[in-house]
Amino acid sequence: MKIAVLGAGAWGTALAISASQNPLAQHAVTLWGRDAEQVAAMQAQRCNQRYLPGIAFPDALRLHAGAAQDLGDWLVGYDLVILGTPMSGLRSMLQDTARCGAPVAWLCKGFEPPDSKPFGLLAHEIRAQVATKFIANDAVGFGVLSGPSFAQEVARGQPTALVAASPQPAVRDALVAAFHSPALRVYASDDVVGVEVGGAVKNVLAIATGLCDGLGLGLNARAALVTRGLAEMTRLGLALGAKVETFMGLSGLGDLVLTATGDLSRNRQVGLLLAQGQSLQQAVASLGHVAEGVYSARTVAQRAHHLGVDMPIAQSVVALLDGRIRPADAVASLMGRAPVPELV
Repeated sequence: MKIAVLGAGAWGTALAISASQNPLAQHAVTLWGRDAEQVAAMQAQRCNQRYLPGIAFPDALRLHAGAAQDLGDWLVGYDLVILGTPMSGLRSMLQDTARCGAPVAWLCKGFEPPDSKPFGLLAHEIRAQVATKFIANDAVGFGVLSGPSFAQEVARGQPTALVAASPQPAVRDALVAAFHSPALRVYASDDVVGVEVGGAVKNVLAIATGLCDGLGLGLNARAALVTRGLAEMTRLGLALGAKVETFMGLSGLGDLVLTATGDLSRNRQVGLLLAQGQSLQQAVASLGHVAEGVYSARTVAQRAHHLGVDMPIAQSVVALLDGRIRPADAVASLMGRAPVPELV
C-alpha cells in the first residue's frame, strides 16, 4: 500500500515507523510535515529528535515537507491517508485533503472546541460538516485508529493492540492491512462513535486519576475512580449512539487504564503536577507536548450537559482546571455526593 501519514508529532511518527518496517508487507510510507526545517532535520538525523529521540527511522520511511493547501494534489495516487494532527487542526486538515480521493483516517482524540454551538463536535461529526462543502464524492471512506498506545512503545516495536473503526468495511480492511503486524495487532469495529468517545473522555479521566495518585489517596481510590470514570464514559457514549460493548474494549477500558495509570501519559502527568501545587500553566509548560484532556475537558462536560448526561468526575476536572476549586476540594466534592445505585 502507498500510505501518507500527515503530521510529524510523536504519534504520527510512531505509526509511520511501524507501518514502514512491517516485515509482512511492502508498504510505501511517507511522513509529511508542514515545517520544512523540522522535516529537513529529521531527514538528516533519520529520527524525530523532538518527539521520539533516539528511535531511528527505517530506511524505507520517506519524508516530505509542504504546504497544507497543496496536499490535495500531492496525495493523488495514495491508497490511504492518516491524519496525525491534534484535534484543533482536524477540520482544516480534512478540508486540505478533501480532494485526495483516498480513504482518510484520523488519530486525534477529543472534542473540537465549540464555536457558535453550545458544545464541541467529535471527529466524525466534523468530517460530516466538511463533506457537505468540500468533498465532491462523499462515498470516499473515512475512519479512526485508536486504542491504548504510547507512541514511544509503538515506535520501538513493543507489543500493542489498536482498533480501526469505520462504517465502511473496505476502510476497516485497509487500516488493518496498513498497520497490522507481528508487533501491532489491529482489530476492526464499525462503532466510530464509541471509539471516539472513549478516546476523548479517557484523557479527562486520566487527569483526575493523576490528581488522585498525586494526593496519595491510595489504590482503592484509584480503582474506584477508574471504574466510575468508565461508567461516565459509557453513559455519554450511549447518549451519542455508541454500542455499550465498545467501552469494554480497547478504545474504552483499555485506553482508560493505560492513560490513567501509565507514567508516559501526559494527561496523568497534569493531574500529578496539579496535586503538587503547580498551576495549570506551569504543568502544561513542563510537558512540552499536547495534553488533550486539558483542552477537551470543558467540551466533554458541555456535550454531556447538553445531552442531560451526569458526569461528576469530568465536571470536577473542569472546575479544577478553571481554578474554581483546589485539588483537595475536588476529592471532597466527589466523595460527598449522595449515594446512588451503581448501575445508573
